[in-house]
Amino acid sequence: KTFFLSPDHDEYRPPVWKSYLYQLQQEAPHPRRLTCTSEVDNRPKYYGREYHGMISREEADQLLSQAEGSYLIRESQRQPGTYTLALRFGNQTRNFRLYHDGKHFVGEKRFESIHDLVTDALITLYVETKAAEYIAKMTINPIYEHVGYTTLNQEPSLKKHLPLSPETPDGPIPAKDDLNTEERLTSLVRRSTLRESDLAPKYEKVHNFKVHTFRGPHWCEYCANFMWGLIAQGVKCADCGLNVHKQCSKVVPNDCQPDLRHVKKVYSCDLTTLVKAHNTKRPMVVDMCIQELEARGLQSEGLYRISGFSELIEDVKLAFDRDGEKADISTNAYEDINIITGALKLYFRELPIPLITYDAYPRFIEAAKITDAEKRLESLHEALKLLPPAHYETLRYLMAHLKRVIHCEKENLMSSENLGIVFGPTLMRAPDLDAMTALNDIRYQRLVVESLITNEDVLF
Repeated sequence: KTFFLSPDHDEYRPPVWKSYLYQLQQEAPHPRRLTCTSEVDNRPKYYGREYHGMISREEADQLLSQAEGSYLIRESQRQPGTYTLALRFGNQTRNFRLYHDGKHFVGEKRFESIHDLVTDALITLYVETKAAEYIAKMTINPIYEHVGYTTLNQEPSLKKHLPLSPETPDGPIPAKDDLNTEERLTSLVRRSTLRESDLAPKYEKVHNFKVHTFRGPHWCEYCANFMWGLIAQGVKCADCGLNVHKQCSKVVPNDCQPDLRHVKKVYSCDLTTLVKAHNTKRPMVVDMCIQELEARGLQSEGLYRISGFSELIEDVKLAFDRDGEKADISTNAYEDINIITGALKLYFRELPIPLITYDAYPRFIEAAKITDAEKRLESLHEALKLLPPAHYETLRYLMAHLKRVIHCEKENLMSSENLGIVFGPTLMRAPDLDAMTALNDIRYQRLVVESLITNEDVLF
């Protein structure tokens, strides 16, 4: 039940997927629709013959008592105009308040049909009743602990590392989605075969889990147990593709290794996600734009203050989103250096979490309000510690560049104060403050950036 590279040779060993919960799902009672034989007035158009009108709980119980898994819908006598799904499970009738907003639901999951809702409910009730203790302990001995990012001596042959079929329960397992070899490589296998770069720092990153519906049987890549249910059986990390139970997602370590197949964009992508996906220290946009600017633009008058044509800036953005580090931003492609400065500022403006993060924002503003220069520096130094490593490294690199910009102030006419005005609102955004407070903060944002540039050599 472990997943690792054997000590003798770099041979991938797949985990043994646990079949117990899969077997339980196979045993779950099937839905049996109890149709109403008479015509019912005012039947909602989204219910079928399973609708019995306004009958009592006792009548519903009587009707359903013949078979496990049987169900009907009734209008509530206590609250007319509301509907109840009555479902037979465990030799008793369960009543659920039923809703419809284009889809049917009794809880978080939404279904196209009542039949699907009942199928999922019976699976969930059966598995979670029969295996309550087992499920509670699922996260105790995860296979995930045996994974980690493993350095291999040679480039792994991905085709050899396909996950094996799960441990076969009674009866055939439906085939997994017929995807191509690379697509079928689970994130776990990918993690075990990744080569670590000596250059790229090991930034910590939380997983970006979203509720997901898996087609065909799927097993949790944290605990190796089956993910039961008809839809929304678990969660999937939108950045690295890790598939886990919702309860397992709460204990998965913050070690997401984004996969370029999931990270499709450069702009508007979380900064840490981008650098981990590309295995770089900083976003390539920042490195490439700054290198281009320093090669041919440091003495350009009004650098960063003068705007380039917005259409061409948008072109640069599209080039990075499409080609990544292969994007051409040379003089041949964009003669006007202000297009490159515009593209760099746009990158920072479009970050979902600003370079100076929402969490750290109040500490930076507080620091800017301190009049004593030495105390302000101390406070800024403490505020910088709150930034995630990838944000800190990018800010350090940018401030060193802006320091070189002000060294050419005689030619480009850009002082640290001017750059503070330009970059304050670009690198910092007030977290949900009212308009007045956000307006008052603008001068402090300018002061923060100005101080970071001026004292770059001391602070970083």
